[in-house]
Amino acid sequence: MSEQDLSMPTKYDPAAVEKDRYQYWVDGKFFEAEGDTDKEPYTIVIPPPNVTGKLHLGHAWDTTLQDILSRVKRMQGYDVLWLPGMDHAGIATQAKVDAKLREQGVSRHDLGREKFLDKAWEWKHEYAKFIRAQWEKLGLGLDYSRERFTLDEGLSDAVKEVFVTLYEKGLIYRGEYIINWDPATQTALSDIEVEYKDVQGAFYHMRYPLKDEEGSIEIATTRPETMLGDTAIAVHPEDERYKHLIGKKAVLPIVGREIEIVADDYVDMEFGSGAVKITPAHDPNDFEIGNRHSLERVLVMNEDGTMNENAGTYKGMDRFECRKQIVKDLQEQGVLFEIEDHMHSVGHSERSGAVVEPYLSTQWFVDMKPLADASVDLQKGEEAVQFVPDRFEKPYLHWMENTRDWCISRQLWWGHRIPAWYHKETGEIHVGKEAPKDPENWKQDDDVLDTWFSSALWPFSTMGWPDEDSSDYQRYFPTNVLVTGYDIIGFWVSRMIFQSLEFTGERPFNDVLIHGLVRDADGRKMSKSLGNGVDPMDVIEKYGADSLRYFLSTGSSPGQDLRFHWEKVESTWNFANKIWNASRFALMNMGGLKFEDIDLSGEKSVADQWILTRLNQTIEQVTTNIDKYEFGEAGRHLYNFIWDDFCDWYIEMAKLPLYGEDEQRIHTTRSILAYTLDQTMRMLHPFMPFITEEIWQHLPHEGESITQASWPVVREDFHNEQAVAEMDRLVSIIRSVRNIRAEVDTPMSKQIQLLIQAKDEDVVQELEKNRSYVERFCNPSELTIATDLQAPEKAMSAVVTGAELYLPLAGLINIEDEIKRLENEWKKWDQEVTRVQKKLSNEGFVSKAPEHVVEEERKKETDYLDKRTKVEARIKELKA
Repeated sequence: MSEQDLSMPTKYDPAAVEKDRYQYWVDGKFFEAEGDTDKEPYTIVIPPPNVTGKLHLGHAWDTTLQDILSRVKRMQGYDVLWLPGMDHAGIATQAKVDAKLREQGVSRHDLGREKFLDKAWEWKHEYAKFIRAQWEKLGLGLDYSRERFTLDEGLSDAVKEVFVTLYEKGLIYRGEYIINWDPATQTALSDIEVEYKDVQGAFYHMRYPLKDEEGSIEIATTRPETMLGDTAIAVHPEDERYKHLIGKKAVLPIVGREIEIVADDYVDMEFGSGAVKITPAHDPNDFEIGNRHSLERVLVMNEDGTMNENAGTYKGMDRFECRKQIVKDLQEQGVLFEIEDHMHSVGHSERSGAVVEPYLSTQWFVDMKPLADASVDLQKGEEAVQFVPDRFEKPYLHWMENTRDWCISRQLWWGHRIPAWYHKETGEIHVGKEAPKDPENWKQDDDVLDTWFSSALWPFSTMGWPDEDSSDYQRYFPTNVLVTGYDIIGFWVSRMIFQSLEFTGERPFNDVLIHGLVRDADGRKMSKSLGNGVDPMDVIEKYGADSLRYFLSTGSSPGQDLRFHWEKVESTWNFANKIWNASRFALMNMGGLKFEDIDLSGEKSVADQWILTRLNQTIEQVTTNIDKYEFGEAGRHLYNFIWDDFCDWYIEMAKLPLYGEDEQRIHTTRSILAYTLDQTMRMLHPFMPFITEEIWQHLPHEGESITQASWPVVREDFHNEQAVAEMDRLVSIIRSVRNIRAEVDTPMSKQIQLLIQAKDEDVVQELEKNRSYVERFCNPSELTIATDLQAPEKAMSAVVTGAELYLPLAGLINIEDEIKRLENEWKKWDQEVTRVQKKLSNEGFVSKAPEHVVEEERKKETDYLDKRTKVEARIKELKA
């Protein structure tokens, strides 16, 4: 056993408490997975943050929830692996490095690919340190001996294995398709890298003249510059207005190209004119229509967003300048007859802010249908991934059932370079984990893979796969739970599931715990443009990591968004301060107690029995709720037990024996204080690791760190429901007397007479046994406890379970005011009676709820009816 310092600093200072503690944990290797086969493994892989800078509040929330789970499971005896790592974040990191180079007057093209990658790795090493420093500030119990990076050698091997295998199965192919294109960074984007913003635009209404006959056909567009690439007009086959035109031709204004009028079910007859211009190279829906009708694809833009040679006289113009000019020209020709203001949602690049262009491009794709079908089928069986809350399974399935082929190539240098080579003479494609044996005759594809391609392999590639004999893969995969936000279910969660099924035959995780987004106090999404973001490091500097963690983890229920309030973080600091002061009091009164001296076998007061029972109940409630991922509920039970039961009541009641002369009672009280505080710190530890370790180190204890201490379990020998009932009655009496004193402005220091009319002799005996508490906390000049008391004429009264209280306050009481007070109390009990009777009259509740829950409601009904009756009787007495 280590020596304990039973004294603590007077003031709770989170900076002092948290300083150097994390290094103590890391040096002690308390977070490293042991590989102990006698223990059941429990695995979480951290969603890898982008190696681009600071973590935000969403990261802090996400990782705090994971840390709670890993600490609880470690204390419950599991062999826990919480694996850390970071994502190379292709587009984001390259943009940051590009910006840094521009500040130095250099571009990546000046450096060349290899030297640019050297700069990118320098960036990675620098910013990885920042992220680790933030993890440290948050107190995350990560196993750094297994830290991974999406571009490290092992993960790169996994990426090559997956790409080559999918290619050989025909599930990866190269082809032309409409993609999200960022003209600023000149790369393809995944859907998640596109942010949609409402933009004031316009509908441009035009008439395309018919060929070989009089008349025209009306169409409308929000992007008139793309009309230069029109190759058809589509109408619905059942639209009577246009049936006679199907198969005929119209003439494309300005260009003069003849374009066919085709029939397609995609067209909405009720929208606009019912006729749609088709631009297969610049719109994903038009692309599909074009495929169905074998239409030509005419690309009219360059990759930088300027118009190309197919745009004719507009060649070289920026796309938006072209829009202005073409509108002017169409108006002059009488083709454009109306411009209608139109607010619409426009995709912007998350990284560059540029308006995203749907763009026809030759890219690499994953054929999603067979992979998605397998993932949907998984959810029908016993091995289904469990979504928490389960309502999030629906959007996951919707995404899987409606997914398009996945564009996985990116026009970047930073990332996993596509393992494909093109023969310089024949154009033959070689796809393999290694380059061809005659590399001088081949050129490797310049593109890299979408960042999500490698992060989709994260749960198993980090464990050593494709080496299926790897000890970590054998022991820790599949993982137990993934914690993530609802905004990336389709883009990341789904991809991990289908890749894991395809390459390991197993689901990647048993559960997916979904949380929401952190919003500002007004419910707005935090963003740079609004300037409402909050740096978690600023919160920690002001209130400490424990306060931030407790607020984040207990401030909402699973799946719900969380609003950030500085006042609520401050209130969690007040909670921590309360814990600190209560612990200081307990330690100051330990009298040098050592761990081996703790003895809980002595005679216990009702307060002792009550606090041990409440501790049992809290252990059960906290454990059950953590198992259900209900951290808010677990935190509520902990808060109520610590603040109300332990600090406000037990510590006050413990002062009676502690300041007395009965040595045996003193020793028992010290033992119970030490035991209860120890068990409470263990339960609170996953939420507030720093303060709990600090307090625990001062308490009599065994072991090096609370991180290694066992999780509290319910002790049936400490369970006493009778003590709970007795204590509830005592607390009700004390609170009632204090409230009445406050109403008539009579301080606690002034003694007043107190009469308690008990329901029966059992209650009399119980209250006589606990008389010392009533005398200490009610300060009566005279205390009478009996079953046959006559209510004094001028007395204030209160009703508690099993008793009525009377405080004769002649000269201080106004009968009319007392009647009003009692009438309000009657209303309160009447509402409770109505509520509980409504519940008990609900057949669904009575038949489905556990028997003990229904019985508890019946007891409440009896109690509330009794209280209402007694208050009513007292009102009649006073009125008489």
